[in-house]
Amino acid sequence: MIVRCGLAELPGVLGELALSRPLLISTERWRHGQLPVHDRFPGVRAHAEIAGVTAAREAAGSADGLIALGGGPAIDTAKAVSSETGLPVVSIPTTYSGAEWTSHYGLRDRQARRKSGGWGARMAAIIYAPELMLGLPVRGSAGSAMNALAHCAEALYTAGRGAETDAEALAGAALISRWLPAVAGNGRDLQARRGLLEGAMHAGAALHAGMRLGHAIAQALGGRYELPHGTMNAVSLPAALRVNSIAAAGELARFGEAIGCQTRPHGSASSRR
Repeated sequence: MIVRCGLAELPGVLGELALSRPLLISTERWRHGQLPVHDRFPGVRAHAEIAGVTAAREAAGSADGLIALGGGPAIDTAKAVSSETGLPVVSIPTTYSGAEWTSHYGLRDRQARRKSGGWGARMAAIIYAPELMLGLPVRGSAGSAMNALAHCAEALYTAGRGAETDAEALAGAALISRWLPAVAGNGRDLQARRGLLEGAMHAGAALHAGMRLGHAIAQALGGRYELPHGTMNAVSLPAALRVNSIAAAGELARFGEAIGCQTRPHGSASSRR
């Protein structure tokens, strides 16, 4: 995976990947972004709804690569297209979801009111540009950052965990805990945005360990009621951690230390140091 910082790196990354006809996949917000793309698809739908994915796949007919610009829905839409076409994905995340790190994706069936998913996206590169997040509202910032924090917590007690994902999860948790309050207080603080994005980057890398109960609940609620995934993770995570507080006591103690909290015996209420 190629990882770069700054939008100025995009032409070089496209050159490294030998991509000359990339399709930009985004929401309407980024339709007119000044990027070296061959064509644009600004029709990403919330929760990566299947109808939007189908339209994006049709738009990718002559493309030799995909640039996903936006939050989780844009990146998941690009992943779904990539899994069907084999086209490489260059992700430029504008939220803290961490979706850019894995090949699996979630889709929403609007009529059935449920979310499903798939695997096999060809993730080629990530470009982090914290300046794009300066206009992100507090609700979107906090929600997607809590999604990233949930990735950190659950990665510590999944079956796929290991020393490397543990290190990523703990690093991400510490940075998110430090910088999220600053971003919530001043969304125009570029240093805070950069720090929170670094935390989300580590949280995304920790996703290779897998996800557990909190994310399952968040996916079910979001798919059923069309509620924001990040907010649903914020709601679901405390309950999921309580359920796992005995079985994963040691792991959650490490998580508590990383975010500056001390857990009481048997994972009961935590208190700020």
